[in-house]
Amino acid sequence: MWRQLLPVGRNSASGGYRRFAWTGADADCRDWFREQARRRGLAYEVDRNGNQWAWLGDPAEGDAVVTGSHLDSVPDGGAFDGPLGVVSAFAALDELRRRGVRPAKPLGIVNFGDEEGARFGLACVGSRLTAGALTVEQAHWLTDADGITLPQAMETAGHDPDAIGPDPVRLARIGAFIELHVEQGRALDLTGDPVGVASAIWPHGRWRFDFRGEANHAGTTRLADRHDPMLPYAETVLAARREAEQAGGVATFGKMAVEPNGVNAVPSLVRGWLDSRAADQERLDAVVGGVERAARAHAAAHGVQLDVERESFTPVVEFDHALRDRLARILGKDAALKVPVLGTGAGHDAGILAGRVPTAMLFVRNPTGVSHSPAEFAAEDDCVAGVLALADVLEGLAAP
Repeated sequence: MWRQLLPVGRNSASGGYRRFAWTGADADCRDWFREQARRRGLAYEVDRNGNQWAWLGDPAEGDAVVTGSHLDSVPDGGAFDGPLGVVSAFAALDELRRRGVRPAKPLGIVNFGDEEGARFGLACVGSRLTAGALTVEQAHWLTDADGITLPQAMETAGHDPDAIGPDPVRLARIGAFIELHVEQGRALDLTGDPVGVASAIWPHGRWRFDFRGEANHAGTTRLADRHDPMLPYAETVLAARREAEQAGGVATFGKMAVEPNGVNAVPSLVRGWLDSRAADQERLDAVVGGVERAARAHAAAHGVQLDVERESFTPVVEFDHALRDRLARILGKDAALKVPVLGTGAGHDAGILAGRVPTAMLFVRNPTGVSHSPAEFAAEDDCVAGVLALADVLEGLAAP
């Protein structure tokens, strides 16, 4: 399965992946998922929001145990973020069948659409729509860099955009959702454990900073006469690093746009997007508040106007404690097996669903901690350990 999926959407120049929602690469990933379901004799369906489902048993019976993740990527992302969870879900089902397990509850595997938000700028679109965390009106306003709206992209890909919206009946049938994911950090590598259980997802969000100055000639405009928005932007990037260090959080300006974007022109607009996360709301507020104060001070010093807009935000997500503890007991049946419980600064579909269904996560060791990069990696032995752990969990939750 892994070898079949590896070439899909791979950029030969960077070695990373460009599997963006409702594109050709996304369609190839979806074809792969449908074929995996067919090979196993699973009931296959696509829900109103474009998420793919494969079922062993009838989900209408309720109290279903569901696992899976996503197959899309960030620009030039790695091979493991998302796909590891989907591949492991099918492999875990194969392992259950090898063991002769006959689940007493329906088992589901899901591929949530547009988790990374690489094309339309909002993460977890498929799960947000399903959970009612994104309204139909908001979804219809989402556009990509070419001005194509989400409904247009979905329709071009053969999905009915008029069908999107909350899906409470589907969610009511799920008794537990377990998402396996490569760890996006080095906590497991530092403890020497191949697999861990998630405790919570840090609060996180995205903020857009628009620095508006005055376009002018780069060769003839005196430095003293300039209103150059690039300068306060650069100082704000440095301020974000300082504020994050002081508060114990993280802050990143990883995307920017410049107008008119000419080598010989002083910019009229520099737009930067801040991604910030912290272990709790107080620390996150300290980081973002400090960055905005610094940005406004620097903008004023250069005669530049600043607008700041929060584009998305997710509060702290505590995974279901009872389910989390049950996973730890299932995986800890061997007294020699440690099961570390750790938090994460990364958002996931599991975090979106956590407010609607009991949800938990398993992490697989990442020896470098690198993620959202072609260098993202997990050793085969650790991936197999993740599959076996997931199979144990599914057996423990769904067995008679």
